Amino acid sequence: MEKIVLPDIKDLHLIDVYIQNGGYTALKKAFSQTPDDIIDQVKKSGLRGRGGAAFFAGLKWSFMPKTSSKPKYLCINGDESEPGSFKDRQILEFNPHQLIEGTLIEAYAIQANAAYIYIRGEYHKWIKLLEKALADAYEYGFVGDKMKEKLGGNYSVNIYVHKGAGAYICGEESALMNSIEGKRGYPRVKPPFPAQNGLWGCPTTINNVETVANVPPIINKGWEWFSKIGEPKHPGTILYGLSGHVNNPGIYELPSGTLLTDLIYKYGGGVPGNKKILCVIPGGSSMPPLRGEQIEGIKMDAESLKAAGTSIGTAGIIVMDEDTDLVQVLARIAKFYYHESCGQCTPCREGTGWMLKLLNRIAKGEGSTHDLDLLISVASNIEGNTICALGEAAAWPVRFMITRFRDYFETRVSREVTIPVANKVHSMRHTEYPLAPIKD
Repeated sequence: MEKIVLPDIKDLHLIDVYIQNGGYTALKKAFSQTPDDIIDQVKKSGLRGRGGAAFFAGLKWSFMPKTSSKPKYLCINGDESEPGSFKDRQILEFNPHQLIEGTLIEAYAIQANAAYIYIRGEYHKWIKLLEKALADAYEYGFVGDKMKEKLGGNYSVNIYVHKGAGAYICGEESALMNSIEGKRGYPRVKPPFPAQNGLWGCPTTINNVETVANVPPIINKGWEWFSKIGEPKHPGTILYGLSGHVNNPGIYELPSGTLLTDLIYKYGGGVPGNKKILCVIPGGSSMPPLRGEQIEGIKMDAESLKAAGTSIGTAGIIVMDEDTDLVQVLARIAKFYYHESCGQCTPCREGTGWMLKLLNRIAKGEGSTHDLDLLISVASNIEGNTICALGEAAAWPVRFMITRFRDYFETRVSREVTIPVANKVHSMRHTEYPLAPIKD
């Protein structure tokens, strides 16, 4: 199977090697067409976002106003902070020029006045690698003022690398824009959406690193070619990040719709010691987990995973064997989202702390069955009641882990507690759960 984003070409990160292998020809081809032609091709290709929501990229591009009295901006989201996700840094290290070329093509398609590539603050090495590749692209005339002379036409654009400060919340598109503006990384209330009111109040389009890296091959080889790879409703290859209890963890670029069991056993080499699989998280820590006995026949694409009751997310697959302590796993995930909550929304700010305290209590052997119900209640009250999706990211692991592994968690609570009727509380989901006291 041909690799689209991470082809097996030695030293592809070097601009001369990239050019020798057809690099920047898609950019030249794009500049010979109209911006609307480019958007139409990306639409027809069926390219979907690789950052979590799997939204159609070409449709998102088309939201950018054709005319505007304000500047237009493009943001590339490289704030890869989801636990279990480590694909974007592979592109930054091994194929940065394809990301740069894709950014330039998209900027031309939406007629952006400037483009920003936002990288998570901890990615020091990969930021330096991208900055080196970008400096070379400037020197060769593919970016900036020399573009007109190099490529013809009247369009040129500058690309800026913006280093984050290590906040997970800045992976949310509106918090990312606030961060670029020099503000605190608080998500914004929508509407208005970025295409109408983004960076500095101007129209803005935001895409993930992997999404944009798919664009040059689509322009070079045609949307028909891309649309026939993998699953028709989610075409192309996907960078699957395989981690946890597998013999061969790593990044595997395979067609969308690849069987989850193939990823684990065929490519990942199976589970150490041939142990049974207890749990699999298919798309990064925020996605609903699957029981080990559920994974047979499940395809790794947006629609198939949705039908299975979970989501593709960042395609970061976390495998856990039969000896895994799911209480400790869930407590660790809850601690992450508690730490990374920006605190703007009360349900998230307070609820993440409650969930962490309850899970820590269960881990210590001091929990009750009522604590399990209370955890589901707290998670349900966070979900859907926050400005951004971090609420869901924090709530889903707790709610789905407990409901899908209820038998497991009930073996971990040591006591039954009878709560008087007077102490019961009503959740926002109209379900009653007894409120057990919390110990720090």
